[in-house]
Amino acid sequence: MKLLSALLWSSLLATMAPSAWAQANTIPSQPHLLVKGQGTRTVMPDRFGLQLNIEETDMDADAARRRVQDNVARALALFKQNNAVEGSVRADNLRIGPATRYEQSRQVFIGTRVSRQLRASFASVKAMQDVLGALKANENVQVSSVAPSYSGEVALRRELKGEAAAQTRQSAQGLAKAYGTQLRGLYSISDVAPNFAYGIQAGRWPASDEGDEVDVPEPRANDITVTGSAAPRAPESLEAGPITYTENVYAIFLISDGT
Repeated sequence: MKLLSALLWSSLLATMAPSAWAQANTIPSQPHLLVKGQGTRTVMPDRFGLQLNIEETDMDADAARRRVQDNVARALALFKQNNAVEGSVRADNLRIGPATRYEQSRQVFIGTRVSRQLRASFASVKAMQDVLGALKANENVQVSSVAPSYSGEVALRRELKGEAAAQTRQSAQGLAKAYGTQLRGLYSISDVAPNFAYGIQAGRWPASDEGDEVDVPEPRANDITVTGSAAPRAPESLEAGPITYTENVYAIFLISDGT
């Protein structure tokens, strides 16, 4: 039976679709153990994303469109020159609409606004820095965001989820042994905290080492810090900190009632 249970557990982890992890969100009426497993890893980013917003406003809509397209072509050439990661370059469709401003409490038409957004990722901070240094950003060519990422995120999250799931079984076995009971089987497993009335909210669980409650924030990549002179020709100083990824798994095991 133990071998069969282990095989079923392995098959469950290997075949469970992402949506299935989030479906189990109920508490059984039978005696049970509810345990949480957590996998965490800190890595250094190896991709550096850049997003540009290019726009022009003019009474002559076609003139605005031509200037936007010229700036887009120049930015794309910079991306290529600085070896943007293959497949990462994205150029949104043109957006065209009326532009207005308020003058003396009334809306005044000032022309047609034409805009496009560009995105690209680079394999090093230096490559991004070279792009920013040559970009000559102004009110018409704006850097809307820069952000680090990790190219192996999908595989890493899968690995962390497996570690968290294995941790739930170890925790359940330890608790069952400590209370002189036995595990009867797995009732549910999810990456969403069950909705229950135990007085513990999702995200606040006892820490495994010290017993204190800790807040578990959603995993979020650190932003790149951009500093330095705002002069168009001055290269920005970029620093990217490590990124911490966390995956949580919540499992409910049915147990014997000890009678």
